[in-house]
Amino acid sequence: MFVISLNKREVQEPQRSVKDLRIGEKGVIGHLRDPEMSLKLLEMGCIPGTEVKLNSKAPLGDPITIIVNDYTLSLRLDEAENIMLK
Repeated sequence: MFVISLNKREVQEPQRSVKDLRIGEKGVIGHLRDPEMSLKLLEMGCIPGTEVKLNSKAPLGDPITIIVNDYTLSLRLDEAENIMLK
């Protein structure tokens, strides 16, 4: 989470997840939020420090596809919201 101090007031930027990316937007994985899902995501290549790019969204928004480590990965939105960005 980023904290910016402006004139003695602090403004906190909400932490974003892969779910919050727009098509074509890139981000770097910061950490995985859900310990139970972390192993599954790590095995799929979602490793902290890795760049990800949102490739597409299904017509109703779920699932999405991301590009990670030069391959396309399909995720449900509940999985994507556990991948937190830096």
